[in-house]
Amino acid sequence: MGRLFGTDGVRGIAGEDMTCELAMNIGRAAATVLTYGRRRRPLVVLGKDTRISSDMLGAALAAGLCSVGADVIDLGVVPTPAVAYLVMKYKADAGVMISASHNPFPFNGIKIFGGEGFKLPDDLEDQIETLIEKNRFSLATGDSLGQISHCTTAVRDYVEHLKSSIPTSLEGMKILVDCANGSASATAGQLFAQLGADAEILSAAPDGVNINENCGSTHMEALCEKVRATPGAVAGVAFDGDADRCLFVDEKGEVVDGDFIMAICGLDMLERGKLRRNTIVGTVLTNLGFARFCEANGMHFAATKVGDRYVLEEMEQEGYTLGGEQSGHIIFRDYATTGDGQLTALQLLCLLKRCQKPLSELAQVMTRLPQVMENVKVSAAGKLEFYNNDAIKAAIRAKKEQLGDTGRVLVRVSGTEPLIRVMVEGQDEALIQAIATELAELVRSELA
Repeated sequence: MGRLFGTDGVRGIAGEDMTCELAMNIGRAAATVLTYGRRRRPLVVLGKDTRISSDMLGAALAAGLCSVGADVIDLGVVPTPAVAYLVMKYKADAGVMISASHNPFPFNGIKIFGGEGFKLPDDLEDQIETLIEKNRFSLATGDSLGQISHCTTAVRDYVEHLKSSIPTSLEGMKILVDCANGSASATAGQLFAQLGADAEILSAAPDGVNINENCGSTHMEALCEKVRATPGAVAGVAFDGDADRCLFVDEKGEVVDGDFIMAICGLDMLERGKLRRNTIVGTVLTNLGFARFCEANGMHFAATKVGDRYVLEEMEQEGYTLGGEQSGHIIFRDYATTGDGQLTALQLLCLLKRCQKPLSELAQVMTRLPQVMENVKVSAAGKLEFYNNDAIKAAIRAKKEQLGDTGRVLVRVSGTEPLIRVMVEGQDEALIQAIATELAELVRSELA
């Protein structure tokens, strides 16, 4: 069996590789590993996004949990960061989210949090995989079987937590909010209304198959046009399917990505003495312009592997307070244990209200170097073959030498989708586009 867990849980196409049987066994194994040595009955909170397969997989996973004696609190449709928060508030042993985040609706996945709200480290994921592979579980019987209860306060409790993260209302701010027909559809309307914002809620009518479809943080075009056409709009906010990502659109209709959000918020935190050790954590995909911004403003930039879990690990080890990814996973460690799109939105909107400057002006603190990303679809075998392909390795080395100190090349296997991602960055936009296209075509021909 190949490794189940990627950079953000287990993912696959629902009904094909992401089956009910697998979901049930993940539930059994997770409960066994996370509650080993504890005498009381395990308690697990379970959330889901709006995909048509989420009910099916959630039911299977809950059955697996109950079959080994764990009780389940079904939270219903909530964002992933709500699970991370509520597992602590409800004093549960673990939390599970059924979601494939930004992926199209045929995909689904399982994300697991420990009792302190953190995504699982590699060693615990390995233990879960070993149990699944051996198919050895201590099944409960009689009154030892777990039970399922349904929580009616999850959305309210999570919204109250988000509201407590800012010291003021958002009254007088006209914003457009794109919920990606996902988990934010259950929370964003209440959140922004209770904070007094003049918020127009978009893409908040999930039907099971329209999650992330031409909307949300992976498809910003419609939101950009909407902001341009809306008089008085100060910003647009876009979440992904499980609302752990957030991207912005400024008042002129231009995208403000995660790197810019971190730059704006990081500089503000620095000035207010809230940026611990004057450091912001990003990943190897963070734009080179961000590193230069940090250096110019007396801040340190720490880069990790791709994945907000690795960003958080670095933050925890060193005590940092801000980190994230260009894709919009932003971690404000003073308030959350994982990336939280709605929390990010509140932090930046509150900053906008306090400083009384347009978002387009604030975004000028950083200059972005041209960056090109090409995605190449491959099979599971192709993803494995990538690591041993000499032609691809040689081409990457040659392109790195060609760019020298003026740019960089990063070709990697996606941890969440069946893709090889080719990223090229540099000062000459035409050159990096040509390099990215050439490398993507080589990967496609070699691994087809």
